[in-house]
Amino acid sequence: MTSTSHADAVPSLGRKMFNKVPEVTLFFWVIKIMCTTVGETAADYLNDNLGFGLTNTTYVTGAMLAVLLVAQFQLKRYVPLVYWSVVVVISVFGTLITDNLTDAKNVPLLTSTIVFSIILAAVFAIWYAVERTLSIHSIITTRREAFYWLAILFTFALGTAAGDLLAEKADLGYAVSIAIFAGAIAVVTFAHYVLNLNAVLAFWMAYILTRPLGASIGDEMSQNSHKYGGLGLGTTGTSYIFLACILALVAFLTVTKKDQTPPERVAADAPA
Repeated sequence: MTSTSHADAVPSLGRKMFNKVPEVTLFFWVIKIMCTTVGETAADYLNDNLGFGLTNTTYVTGAMLAVLLVAQFQLKRYVPLVYWSVVVVISVFGTLITDNLTDAKNVPLLTSTIVFSIILAAVFAIWYAVERTLSIHSIITTRREAFYWLAILFTFALGTAAGDLLAEKADLGYAVSIAIFAGAIAVVTFAHYVLNLNAVLAFWMAYILTRPLGASIGDEMSQNSHKYGGLGLGTTGTSYIFLACILALVAFLTVTKKDQTPPERVAADAPA
């Protein structure tokens, strides 16, 4: 599932660079889901196992995210280790935004889901109004990259709210939740490839859905609940397993460069 530009780009603020994000391949989706899983279990590990609490966990991950984003913005091209490190931490931070609203402020999940949907739609609308493209093949200016990471942050917040809303209202258990969200992604994929659903819309719909899918996988592996199921590996063991898999794949992509945007595609979407 890929995202393509439907309009010529207009001049954009910021220096021009090589594409700063990976191509959307099978590797992308596998690592993205695992990053989401690590984000879920790592947040639980810091919050519960280490006793940081929700507020301190938010501060720690927020500081980590700021440092990593500075490093990411300083680069002139896509660097797998830095990029995916940002995705892991932003998945934690986006999740914590929703958790703080739900647990600390008692904001209903339905309200959070609606508000984050509106915010995300606004981000996309402004991004398109300014750049005339939402193509991820041409994240080659500072401004485009800022829109990209802002959108990703709210996809995680929205995915958390919508996923928790479904889980709490339906009370289905982890395995069933995995099947539901995996099925939803399959439907989006079918709609894109068979029914010609817009590539940009399909990409971001799938991106949002991978968050609750990854969280459900993390819960299934780490938890051991009589009511909801789970393998009982614990948050530490689950985090280490997926982190090792992520590092292995990132090392592979760093060497092979299989997920880098072809120069001709970047040129096609480059700002004037």
